[in-house]
Amino acid sequence: MGGFFGVASNEDCVFDLFFGVDYHSHLGTRRAGLAVYDEEDGFEKAIHNIENSPFRTKFTKESTSMHGCMGIGCISDFEAQPILVRSHHGTYAIVTVGKINNNEEIVEKIVKDKAHFFEMQGGGINQTELVAAIINQKDNFIDGIKHAQNIIDGSISMLILTKKGIYAARDKRGRTPISVGQKEGSCCASFESFAYLNLGYSPVRELKAGEICVVTSDGIKTLVDGTDDMKICTFLWVYYGYPSSMYEGLSVERMRYRCGQAIARRDNVKPDVVAGVPDSGVAHAIGYANESGIAYSRPFVKYTTNWPRPVKPPHQDKRNLIAKMKLLPIKNLIEGKSLLMIDDSIVRGTQLRETTEYLFASGATQVHIRPACPPLFYGCKYLNFSRSTSEMELITRRVIQKLEGDAYDEETVKEYIDPDGEKYAAMNEEIRKELKFTTLRYQRLDDMLAATHLDPDKLCTYCWDGRE
Repeated sequence: MGGFFGVASNEDCVFDLFFGVDYHSHLGTRRAGLAVYDEEDGFEKAIHNIENSPFRTKFTKESTSMHGCMGIGCISDFEAQPILVRSHHGTYAIVTVGKINNNEEIVEKIVKDKAHFFEMQGGGINQTELVAAIINQKDNFIDGIKHAQNIIDGSISMLILTKKGIYAARDKRGRTPISVGQKEGSCCASFESFAYLNLGYSPVRELKAGEICVVTSDGIKTLVDGTDDMKICTFLWVYYGYPSSMYEGLSVERMRYRCGQAIARRDNVKPDVVAGVPDSGVAHAIGYANESGIAYSRPFVKYTTNWPRPVKPPHQDKRNLIAKMKLLPIKNLIEGKSLLMIDDSIVRGTQLRETTEYLFASGATQVHIRPACPPLFYGCKYLNFSRSTSEMELITRRVIQKLEGDAYDEETVKEYIDPDGEKYAAMNEEIRKELKFTTLRYQRLDDMLAATHLDPDKLCTYCWDGRE
């Protein structure tokens, strides 16, 4: 995924910038960077690999050596950023969050004008560099940002650090958030609204979809109005959002409680205890336990919050190893028990299969699995959550292909989406058997959307139902 934070202040901003970015560490595990502007010393940036060390450790030096009244930073799972650009707009730094599906088409058009790009390892183009190149095709930042939003297939939100202020632009469909906070003498723009609270900022508002603003130490000024016509990613509440996160006025923790309650209302099993797979499954399990009256327990714990996510490592053998090692069983809370486990989702199935196996090996009599969201049928087109995941890696796709054989195609996949249909039931049972669960019941899409208390038309559900 990735997240960013920017701050403009009438004093040195690096302390706020450092901790504001650090509060986005749950959104990425590979790259991080900072860029600052000082009136005397100009622009300065730093980028580090954070795969084997957290942001705070890698950027300790920069937290004291960098100086500036304005700065931006990011946590990223892919591109090295911020990038520093010198163009007819002057010098500026830029960070982005999102995904570009038509990057090759855009690159070819720009290269025809005798421009060039630096290829990353593997031949790809840095997404943030591409966005900067698109912006540079226009005479000013506003037209450049609008041009980027209009020609990009996918989604892009961004922060641009200039000598005069920080441009903040939310994706035209609002698939990712930007929240603004303010305190005396400082104003910030952040992916996560909680990232600035402990720094003394008070919430101002969230940008609307497509809105473009400029942030200075005096506050925020809208340059291009946004729209209420949005499609924010629902998976932010299910998985990526931190418990203290809030999007569109909706608390992640509260939404997860309501999701767990909805699962419980439809369930008919009577386990001894309910448990959540750390971290994002915990709140869902609390909601289930509160609704059902069944005791909540912690039969296993996560060794460290900085352990890489199983969906991130590029090699399957490492995914399997991480799925085995990140959770530690508490045997005397497992032995002889019927357990109901809630996880945020099932992607490939690796983690839950390994978890179930060691629960049985630790003496569990039954393991009932309740994913907190519906089956994932489509790789995300709008965020980089599933760049490393082809659709055929999804367990739903593999099982449907197994059941359909030569009849497998995209139209057939759609027949499996209806939770009341016979094909859905067949797929569910096949997944249950393959992953060795006692029972399996997914969250329903209608129940999950109802748990948000938001207008369903404003929520992106593409990964579950293919609707854009």
